Amino acid sequence: MTPPPANATPLLSIEDLAVSFPAPDGGRVFAVNGVSLDVHPGRTLAVVGESGSGKSVTAMSVLRLLQSPPARYERGRIMFRAAASGVDLLKLPERELRRVRGGKIAMIFQEPMTSLNPVYTIGEQIIEAISLHQGLTGRDARDAAASALAEVGIDRPAHRLRAYPHEFSGGMRQRVMIAMALACKPVMLIADEPTTALDVTIQAQVLELLRTLREQSGLAMMLITHALGVVAENADTVCVMYAGRVLEYASVQDLFDRPLHPYTRGLMRSIPSASSRVSRLATVAETVNNPAEFERLPGAKRGIRPWWPGHPAPADSSPAAGPTGEHLLHEVNPGHWVACWRTRALATAALG
Repeated sequence: MTPPPANATPLLSIEDLAVSFPAPDGGRVFAVNGVSLDVHPGRTLAVVGESGSGKSVTAMSVLRLLQSPPARYERGRIMFRAAASGVDLLKLPERELRRVRGGKIAMIFQEPMTSLNPVYTIGEQIIEAISLHQGLTGRDARDAAASALAEVGIDRPAHRLRAYPHEFSGGMRQRVMIAMALACKPVMLIADEPTTALDVTIQAQVLELLRTLREQSGLAMMLITHALGVVAENADTVCVMYAGRVLEYASVQDLFDRPLHPYTRGLMRSIPSASSRVSRLATVAETVNNPAEFERLPGAKRGIRPWWPGHPAPADSSPAAGPTGEHLLHEVNPGHWVACWRTRALATAALG
């Protein structure tokens, strides 16, 4: 989708991912429908959107952490290219997938207290991961665990290994989660709202730590968030999601300089500005309910319209032309993709 960095291919490619859950009427509802994105080594992809947009379902699908059933992977591929030949993580046998979880791809969850076991010491939990994925035991495993804590800025790491999760503050518990994730030397890190419930100062420290570790080790990172300020300071590429679909996908500079989808512009306008004073902030609903906003997309005169659920489809729409129905990601500018209505002309151009 976006042009890869020089001399690099995507480490992870999600292609047309669709995940469904049971609906109250006995059918299926799509939590994710047609998501495609790339994650490159040494770079951060931010997946941004409001609650319920499908961010966490997308992230958890990478390691198949969703309980199935009730979740069902309807279609798509998740290609992981850590080796010379890539593998589809959706088809990887469970035994092989366990070696990828933690060993190759690590994940940091939103709330560390629900991820750390309160009855085991910090050291026991980190050492278990190190023993499983690195094969170290005894003193070697303990030294590696202490080194991991030191790497994330925890003082007296050897002593702290004997502490329990409740003895740490929220920020320190999040550092422990990062240490546990990176102790096995993964090549990719998924951070799902890593600063939730932390105060602003600690948020900044945790994000700075993640940036430093990425730069030092060349980690590929997928950062799940709803905070555009975090995106602006930490991401290289941004994927904006809504209702289980990708609405806009671009480099962070392109997205902030020229947001093209009305929903993205609505998100931008809802952020308070330090340089200007207004009586009230614009809401997302005001933006997406303004027909004029949908005329601003390049190509609007040729009938190209941003896709939005509930809006009437253009007269020449071709919903049967693709698996995602009326939704089509269209490359408006090089490396800048926008969700548009799948008209016959646009679908033909995409195939051609």
